[in-house]
Amino acid sequence: MKELIEKAKNTHTLSLDEIVNILESNEDYLYTAADSVRKQYVGDEVHLRALIEFSNICRCNCYYCGLRCENPNTERYRLSGDEILDLAGKAISYGYRTIVMQSGEDPFFTANYLAGIIKEIKKLEPSPAITLSIGERSFEDYKILKEAGADRFLLRIETTDQELYKNLHPHMDFENRVRCRKDLKSLGYELGTGSLVGLPDQTLESIAKDILFFKEISADMIGVGPFIPHKDTPLKDASGGTFDLARKVIAIVRLLMPDINIPATTAMETLNPEGRIIALQSGANVVMPNATEGDYRKKYEIYPGKICINDSPAQCRNCIENKIKSIGRTISKDKGFRRK
Repeated sequence: MKELIEKAKNTHTLSLDEIVNILESNEDYLYTAADSVRKQYVGDEVHLRALIEFSNICRCNCYYCGLRCENPNTERYRLSGDEILDLAGKAISYGYRTIVMQSGEDPFFTANYLAGIIKEIKKLEPSPAITLSIGERSFEDYKILKEAGADRFLLRIETTDQELYKNLHPHMDFENRVRCRKDLKSLGYELGTGSLVGLPDQTLESIAKDILFFKEISADMIGVGPFIPHKDTPLKDASGGTFDLARKVIAIVRLLMPDINIPATTAMETLNPEGRIIALQSGANVVMPNATEGDYRKKYEIYPGKICINDSPAQCRNCIENKIKSIGRTISKDKGFRRK
């Protein structure tokens, strides 16, 4: 197994069967190798990105998500443009150089309306990079948002198993998701995608195919997190994913895509009190602390048990900085674009 991991470390290639073999193993050298590749290609700096969850209203009904439109128990909210701009300004004052604007697929936020907000955020000093995570849109919408100043787009695929995708996403189309990804790439966005690990009926071979898909499309950022069942979804009784399997996927992604950005996701810390730090020591190099304020932090409940929902954005910023410094890493002062 060490020889196989060493092959991945040196050549950044693995076959489907080889990935499955590593996923089945419990070889700690996997994390040592991934951390070594991370250090060699992206260094010891950790990029902090301020997450603003500006609406939990969503037209979609994804079976794993607490924000699904058919969940009657979610108290919905929508921030105004001024509120978003205020949160972005505060985040910049805390030292963030990237603002991540995330929401459900809320039709209220048209491309032109969002473009106006993006332009105002870009005027702040120092002007930040902007990542959008707002779901499936038309090519024309993506173009308007890019021209307004958006730099990156996060559009997770969750699974590349088309049958599983269909079962989990009623009224959605896998091919349209792929179309969106191609449109974003063609417009010059840095593209982020990712997957849930531990979905019902998901196999290790399916996870391995996800990893190879990420490499094939040359995504710039890959977010990997464990599936955590939500009580108000059809998957409430599912067993959920494990921390260890999600950690393996992060490490393998780093070995195969050495120069990309990989976040240590908040969901990792929901399952393990040191989850984000362990992920940073297993190949990750990005953290996205929550910069949303007040009760909105609690209401954006994609999965249960989210950490830090009672903390302020300033507390989150200080806490994660201290954790990062405790493992000998530093906070990046730049916008954290991929350096190919």
